[in-house]
Amino acid sequence: MPASTPKPAPSPQDRRRRRHQRYPADFRVMVSHLLENYYQKLEGHCRDLSEAGIGILLAAELNRGEVTGLSFSLPGSDRRWEMRAVVRYRSGYQYGFEFLSLTGEQQASLKSYVKDLKPMD
Repeated sequence: MPASTPKPAPSPQDRRRRRHQRYPADFRVMVSHLLENYYQKLEGHCRDLSEAGIGILLAAELNRGEVTGLSFSLPGSDRRWEMRAVVRYRSGYQYGFEFLSLTGEQQASLKSYVKDLKPMD
């Protein structure tokens, strides 16, 4: 049996490579999370968007791994989006959320929305 060739360890640059391109965005987002025995609703501000997640400026104390509810409308649309998302990143009050429950229609709408935007990275 031939010996397998070990794969080189990923470089720090490879580890930071995103699966989805980020795009600048500017709209309000409602974030709800469980705080003790009730759901607290907070207003945040979207800073960037991708097909898999959203960056939100939010004056709150959320932990990585915390599952939240998000509610927002994309600019130019009156359709309200409601979804679950998990906190994947935090730096101060800047949070990165990964969408957990996008419908096929929402995925298509996101792709359509970002196709004409200039990527951030």
